[in-house]
Amino acid sequence: MTTNDPAPVILIDDDIDLLKATRQTLELAGFAVSAFPVASEALAALDRNFGGVVVSDIRMPQIDGLQLFDRVLQLDPDIPVILVTGHGDIAMAVKAIKDGAYDFITKPFATERLAQSVARAAEKRRLVMENRALREAAEQAQEGLPLIGQTQAMERLRRTLRQIADTDVDVLVTGETGSGKEVVANLLHRWSRRAKGNFVALNCGTLPETVIESELFGHEAGAFTGAQKKRVGRIEHSSGGTLFLDEIESMPAATQVHMLRVLEMREVTPLGTNEVRPVDLRVVAAAKVDLGDASQRGAFREDLYYRLNVVTLSIPPLRERRDDVPLLFGYFAERAAARFRRAVPATSAAVQRHLREHDWPGNVRELAHFAERFVLGLEDIAKAPSAAAAQNDSSAPLPERLDRYEAEIIRETLGRNDGDVRRTIEALGIPRKTFYDKLQRHGIVRSDFSR
Repeated sequence: MTTNDPAPVILIDDDIDLLKATRQTLELAGFAVSAFPVASEALAALDRNFGGVVVSDIRMPQIDGLQLFDRVLQLDPDIPVILVTGHGDIAMAVKAIKDGAYDFITKPFATERLAQSVARAAEKRRLVMENRALREAAEQAQEGLPLIGQTQAMERLRRTLRQIADTDVDVLVTGETGSGKEVVANLLHRWSRRAKGNFVALNCGTLPETVIESELFGHEAGAFTGAQKKRVGRIEHSSGGTLFLDEIESMPAATQVHMLRVLEMREVTPLGTNEVRPVDLRVVAAAKVDLGDASQRGAFREDLYYRLNVVTLSIPPLRERRDDVPLLFGYFAERAAARFRRAVPATSAAVQRHLREHDWPGNVRELAHFAERFVLGLEDIAKAPSAAAAQNDSSAPLPERLDRYEAEIIRETLGRNDGDVRRTIEALGIPRKTFYDKLQRHGIVRSDFSR
């Protein structure tokens, strides 16, 4: 049942006329009602996965309302049961409430009273079912399969990974920051016969040009000032395993030339020597931009792009697979709870709404950090309205709507710049102090967008 579906109600009353009238009342209030004249038929239609509310008369033949209530408790104590009686038995009401009945209504009752009680009970049941689904999904998610998702795009991605993992084909992975490119590279390694070798990762965007060649190709002692001893480069260290080059679009031009030769010849020459060493290499490269688009490729060599582009895997951003967000959130919340030694809190309606409506510009990384703060009790959803909420809430005052729009622009800019403060401030065109003031005001955590 989705949030837009009418909440189901099982209604039991042996008074046929009253049963019909009450059913009509609840259907007019927007509920999907299944009516039964006897409790045994209602029990046959109930199971633990029932996502709605039970409304039952008490005074009935064979199985009365209290006996029905006891059986529902045994089936699932979280199913809300509203008991109705025409006798006004206060002692009975007190006992039923103590035993866990959601509400007790005496006849004759106002139709609004019953409809409001059922609406509150249905919302409670919806949250219980959503929390249960998140927990079950998290339990089913294995540490060995972090590419969680049930959308067609993710199923297709996992299928492709299985098909190409045990080949030696080089792979180019594209996707936004935080979408899981290294996870994909790691799975390609672990699902291949190279799994016994080394998985060696290098972020080309974090190393200065003076260092990256030594990191990649290695060097001999005395090859340059400060090279006091021999060093095996990342390429040679990954021989027999997998080399993962992240942010390859940031690789310096001179290094690209050398890397192209390595890919073509499968050999490496460390700095400070003429010795050529063969390597058993499988390269997985990742880029934040579309290297096939000349306008985005920039200074990246076209021939190197085509050499890497044997197989290209594209990871969709979270905003394009929203149905996977609750599943991922459940996984990350369970992982955070184990890490922090805390129980996973129940997710409120506000948290569920945020999961559904937020655009997640920081992708999986942002969601994982959100789950950690949620488990620690540090997440204030009121300070983090979604873009959808900002656009749809036309009844909100103008200052509030402007605040929401401003917060979403800041989040998008942070996501686009990997959480880098200097680049984000330049893009926004505001002073540093103003930037930090706005982060605090909108409850934005910069580290959610950082690499």
